[in-house]
Amino acid sequence: MSLQGEFAEIAAMDGRAALVTVIAGRALGAKLLVRADGSTDGGLGDPGLDRVGVEAAEELLWAERSETREAGDSTLFVDVVAPAPRLVVFGAVDYAAALSRLAKAAGWRPFVCDPRSQFATRERFPDAEDVIAAWPEDAFARLGGIDRATYIAILTHDPKLDDAALSLALRSEAAYVGAMGSRRAQAQRRERLLAMGIDEELLDRIAAPIGLDLGAVSPEETALSIMAEVVAVRNGREGGRLSHAAGRIHEVGA
Repeated sequence: MSLQGEFAEIAAMDGRAALVTVIAGRALGAKLLVRADGSTDGGLGDPGLDRVGVEAAEELLWAERSETREAGDSTLFVDVVAPAPRLVVFGAVDYAAALSRLAKAAGWRPFVCDPRSQFATRERFPDAEDVIAAWPEDAFARLGGIDRATYIAILTHDPKLDDAALSLALRSEAAYVGAMGSRRAQAQRRERLLAMGIDEELLDRIAAPIGLDLGAVSPEETALSIMAEVVAVRNGREGGRLSHAAGRIHEVGA
């Protein structure tokens, strides 16, 4: 199978890969396929150019965008395919149902996890890709682990579940880790996690209280607040009002 054919097959299977093509330079048309696991096939006609191509591909694979890159006398086009972003929600609560609905409407893949099987049911969360009745360690394992395109929202208010999920999420490559709760609850959680041996530097990764400051009250408004923050993080934005922002509204080529 050609590199272009394999790339198309990965895209059709909702996989993740980058196809780097020389669009200007001596090896015009040369291609390098970079898969999510770091393996490669093909080449760009020069070991140095291959290194540049792999570095660009590995960056853009997880940024989930395609770009051109200049590399000396050559120009590379890095074409990226990736599955819809994944939002893992811990806590089978009303907020999780509203968040799943909104995430699905926004083109994300929501998953709801909770060890309480009487609450973690498909009937309660019809918009979730899957509902997993398991403790965080087993739930993450069933999801295939945590990668750089995983966003995690912890909504339980249960210290046992919160702390178990956070201890795994904070040590992972997750793109986002958010947790619900008042500022007092956040301070208490922080003390518990420090006592568990979590580095203070890792604790600073937690977006808590979760979401943007919208004044949200209802589950639907709270879901909007959380999704707004998650989307902003995915796009490298702060989430402020556009009327107060400088620069482009959209990234070129996005």
